Amino acid sequence: MQPITCLTIAGSDSGGGAGIQADLRTFSAFKVHGTSAITAVTAQNTVGVQAVHAVPLDVVAQQVNSVLSDFSVLGVKTGMLATADIASQIASIASSGALGNLIVDPVVVSSTGHPLLGEGGLEVYRSELLRYAHIVTPNLREAAALADVDVRDISTRDDMESVGRLILSFGPTYVLVKGGHFGHDSEPSAPDVLVSAEGVEVIEGDRIDTRNDHGTGCSLSAALTALIAQGKSPSQAVREAKSFVANALRGGSSWQLGQGRGPIDHLGWNQ
Repeated sequence: MQPITCLTIAGSDSGGGAGIQADLRTFSAFKVHGTSAITAVTAQNTVGVQAVHAVPLDVVAQQVNSVLSDFSVLGVKTGMLATADIASQIASIASSGALGNLIVDPVVVSSTGHPLLGEGGLEVYRSELLRYAHIVTPNLREAAALADVDVRDISTRDDMESVGRLILSFGPTYVLVKGGHFGHDSEPSAPDVLVSAEGVEVIEGDRIDTRNDHGTGCSLSAALTALIAQGKSPSQAVREAKSFVANALRGGSSWQLGQGRGPIDHLGWNQ
């Protein structure tokens, strides 16, 4: 078997649950060779983020260019870009056509509330980066931030569609508004809404009862990257990626790794 290659451009999670670590495990689960460009080093565990150090801009660019100059990369995802300058640099590389099948996970804040994108970063996403995205994958808080609306106003599937259309105006081909926090965790469903110029598709899913959900957004976008690179349509890729994350949540639901919100079962150890 000759594996295909994908690239993740994201931050490192020292606790191993999210970021580059989650992306590479997810790529492996889909039999994809994973390459990486690290944008930031975080001191992070299951309880929270204690420190963030952004990688120098030129080193980020050198990592990306090093991979692209040697590998045939069929899919790229961005996760934590850390600063407006790094986001702008990645947009500049994308403008050359070098980042095909680009999946943008607009990481703005950690699940524990720690800011992961510096001042001006959201505007760079809106004005520079999103126009090159094949799919952008915000959760409700990220969607609200990108669309400059109050997240409390996103309470129905129609609201998710509306905010998705606002984000679509920034140029991506598809917007996947994720419903993991839909209904403020008060209902059993977790719908995702896929919006494009062709229409809207709601992908239903059950909410998994577990505290081990660290890195689900990273893992979903990495799964999407692998599946799109393998030739799946956006609709099918979303469904398969959503199923992958749901199974990984179930598999890791009984784990006790760390004292907070632990990782998911990327590699199917408990499935």
